Amino acid sequence: MKVYIKNMVCNRCIMVVKNELEKIGFSPKSVKLGEVEFEGELSNNEKRVIDNHLLTFGFELIDDKKSRMIEKIKNVIIDLVHQQDNEIKTNLSDLLKNSLNHDYNYLSNLFSEVEGITIEKYLIAQKIEKVKELLVYDELSLSEIAYQLKYSSVAYLSNQFKKVTGLTPSHFKQIKEDKRKPLDKI
Repeated sequence: MKVYIKNMVCNRCIMVVKNELEKIGFSPKSVKLGEVEFEGELSNNEKRVIDNHLLTFGFELIDDKKSRMIEKIKNVIIDLVHQQDNEIKTNLSDLLKNSLNHDYNYLSNLFSEVEGITIEKYLIAQKIEKVKELLVYDELSLSEIAYQLKYSSVAYLSNQFKKVTGLTPSHFKQIKEDKRKPLDKI
């Protein structure tokens, strides 16, 4: 049986969910971003126990199909921006369509309806958060960051960054507090 979990956005989340499930006596067959598979069926009581326990860590079980699909869309985008080396040679609509086996228009409309923003704006928010991360680390130049995140130019990255944050990348680098948001708060 598969259960779907909201707010799993990184490999650390996978580790936390797996460890916490084992602590409360469950043995997951597999744990991936947004989903956990168990050998057998879970009772409603067992689901409640899991949900209540994971809530303390900011995770929550998802029951309806729309929410599961939204979480899958978010996980594909987060993986694209934050986890991979960005060697994908296809556009976002094709990536989502192929990853989730649904028409992009359906995915886009569903996402906008439920989240109140477009998939593209969500992607931009994730990319800007990645830019913030890379600026804070101070290991890459702005042009290297633009190249890594597939921006057409440094100017385009800077304009988009300023639109989203209200700050230029160089000003952002200078300020020292509350620079970044957790991925599940975007």
